[in-house]
Amino acid sequence: MFLGLDPELEVIGEAHDGADSIVKVRELQPDVVLMDLLMPVMDGITAIGHIRREMPDVEVLALTSVLEDASVVGAVRAGAIGYLLKDTEADELCRAIKAAAAGQVQLSPKAAARLMREVRAPVNPGTLTDRETEVLRLMAGGQSNKEIAHTLNIGDKTVKTHVSNVLGKLGVQSRTQAALYAVRAGLVPADALSRA
Repeated sequence: MFLGLDPELEVIGEAHDGADSIVKVRELQPDVVLMDLLMPVMDGITAIGHIRREMPDVEVLALTSVLEDASVVGAVRAGAIGYLLKDTEADELCRAIKAAAAGQVQLSPKAAARLMREVRAPVNPGTLTDRETEVLRLMAGGQSNKEIAHTLNIGDKTVKTHVSNVLGKLGVQSRTQAALYAVRAGLVPADALSRA
């Protein structure tokens, strides 16, 4: 596979179906999982949900040929940090994997457009502090925790706390959902998600 040609990436395992992917992730503890949504035994969306609940430090990128609203929304709600189509160029896929490992949202422009139509902002999110709002803007702009820490001149642990508070107050499960909220709330432009 071409991923093995990138010296910064190491392919450590492959699963045959959704249920097997959960077993492999437990065993191998990867930084990022590429998850197809159409798999036997257990579909990819269900597997993403299991992985994110059980191993929240493992990021999951949906990589699929399916571009249906329900699939895009379902993968993001399950906790996927990104949604890419199988026609994504090899170098773009490698970049997306590295970005996902750094906690950056990765969406194909077509998937971002579908999410914008389908995902609604929470009705009554908790009030974000000014700092949490800054962190949310930077997250939605595609910055990793480390980049946010550098931009705001604060520690990595402080950023992690702010991110956790933002997710909790907005009532969302992932950075991707928080980024969508930021777009809906007008904190960042809509095209920020496809650039992220």
